[in-house]
Amino acid sequence: MAILKIARMGHPILTSRALPVEQPGSPEIRRLVRDMIETMLDASGAGLAAPQVHVPLRLFVFRVSAERAGPDAEEVPVTTVINPEVELLGEERVPGWEGCLSIPGLNAVVPRAWRIRYAGIDCDGRRVEAVASGFHARVVQHEYDHLDGILYPMRMQDFSKFGFTEELTRARTMEEAL
Repeated sequence: MAILKIARMGHPILTSRALPVEQPGSPEIRRLVRDMIETMLDASGAGLAAPQVHVPLRLFVFRVSAERAGPDAEEVPVTTVINPEVELLGEERVPGWEGCLSIPGLNAVVPRAWRIRYAGIDCDGRRVEAVASGFHARVVQHEYDHLDGILYPMRMQDFSKFGFTEELTRARTMEEAL
C-alpha cells in the first residue's frame, strides 16, 4: 500500500468529469482503492475521490466516524463506492461546514441536501446502497461532486463563511467566550 499525492485546487483534474470504471474488480482498481483508503486515513479525511489522487475515474471512499455521525446517527465504516449514482431526497438544503483534502487549511459553509439515496458497487461487484442523512449525506455528496469536477467553493452561497480553518476556529472561540 502507498500514500498517494493529493491534487490541490487549481489542478485541472479536479475540474474535469471522471470516467466510469470499466473493471471494478481488476487488480489495478483494488490497489487504487487500498491506496486511497490508506491516504484518506493518513490525512484524517472523511472521504477521498479518485480524481483527488490524479486518477480520472468514478469512484470514491469515505467513512463516518462516531464523533462526526452525531448523537442520532450511526458510524459508517470505510466504504468504497464505484460508479455511484446519487439522488437528492427532498428540497431541503442545510448549510454545514466543509473542508477538503484538495483545499488544505480552508473551510466554508456549504448548503447540501439533508437526505440522499446513493448506490454503486464495490470492488467485489456487490451493490452498495443506502439512504443517508446528516453528515453521511454531506460527505457522499461532497465526494460525488469531485467525480463531476465540482469543488465545494463552487457550491457556496455566502463567502463571508469561507476562510482559513485556524482563523475560523479562533473567531468561534472568541464568540463563545463572550
